[in-house]
Amino acid sequence: LFVRKGQTAAARPIAKELIEAEGFMIIPGLVNTHTHLPMVCFRGLADDLPLNLWLREHIFPAESRFVNREFCAAGARLAIAEMILSGTTTVCDSYYFPGSIARVAMEAGIRAVVCAGFADFPVPGIPNQEENVILAEKYLDKWTGLSDLLTPALFCHAPYTCSPETMRSIKDVARRRDALFMTHLAETRWEVEEIRNRYGATPLRHVDHLGLLDENTVLVHCIWVDDEEIEILADRGSGVSHNPESSMKLAAGIAPISKMLERGITVGLGTDGAASNNDLDLIGEMATTSKIHKHVFRNAAVMDGENVLRMATIEGARLIGLEKEIGSLERGKRADIILLDTRTPRMTPPGNPFEKIVNAASAPDVATVIIDGKIVMRDRVITTIDPSEAMERVRSIMSK
Repeated sequence: LFVRKGQTAAARPIAKELIEAEGFMIIPGLVNTHTHLPMVCFRGLADDLPLNLWLREHIFPAESRFVNREFCAAGARLAIAEMILSGTTTVCDSYYFPGSIARVAMEAGIRAVVCAGFADFPVPGIPNQEENVILAEKYLDKWTGLSDLLTPALFCHAPYTCSPETMRSIKDVARRRDALFMTHLAETRWEVEEIRNRYGATPLRHVDHLGLLDENTVLVHCIWVDDEEIEILADRGSGVSHNPESSMKLAAGIAPISKMLERGITVGLGTDGAASNNDLDLIGEMATTSKIHKHVFRNAAVMDGENVLRMATIEGARLIGLEKEIGSLERGKRADIILLDTRTPRMTPPGNPFEKIVNAASAPDVATVIIDGKIVMRDRVITTIDPSEAMERVRSIMSK
């Protein structure tokens, strides 16, 4: 695939295939900066509960009983099918058994940053948390450089489930290996009070004191941060993954993203896991992002279509360190492209393209998905994996 300006048809390179795109918008593939792919298996489990209760009384116990390699592979396959169908070409995932997720991602042909997850209690695949650092090193050793589509990274669940020693040690591994480091942070008021009681500081100031903040650190949520903490983020160069639908469902709050953008902080969009959203549709997430900030902050001018689309494309790519490869349609970049059908009732009549994409488009408008120059969905049919088989595997696992 080639992107060049001002060429006549005769001067263009000869292509193996020509895609007729009249009536379509051609845009960069969407970048989902935070998911827990296998948690699609827990979709609908313990809905309508606050985060702390949802996690400790339902999700953590379910994970300890049921999550294994088969669970993670099956859940990841179904989740990736859902994302391709809604135009996501790059995903940044954080969960357990990351090798199983990485294999499925490569089979499906999706670009993926796959984070190994760590906590200070036994988690699936890591029964002894004293092995966290050893396993982090081994994971990066095994998966670094295996595929142009795959980037391994590291994830500490949160400062209330990871001690300062654990967070420092995992970040040290990431820093030595130039790998991305992620953590949930400042997601709820409960977390703010819990971390203040334990360590005498708010969550963001706490991780700053630990020396975790730099340009290779991504903080997920960052809802409960003040103006001074936004300045700290800007000074350190750390970025934020914004997941508004999950935050709304868990009644956690809405992050002050417009202030972060004003300070030049890199912000990307994420759906979070399907257990807390409950979908992985980044087109829908864009619409929510546009509207919820206008409503909460009573300012119709914030989160315009162009800025929101940037958060779902080039800024998301920048957040996870891939802005030189993806996120925009430019000569020399990887060909991650989606075609949106504009010949639908909700996309009619034509208008501002950014507003159409963000506030009118829906997942079924995604007709074709191209990742790294390979067509992975053509006319709404995924070519790399079978969604029906993926659904049946998940049904079979969950029926047990």
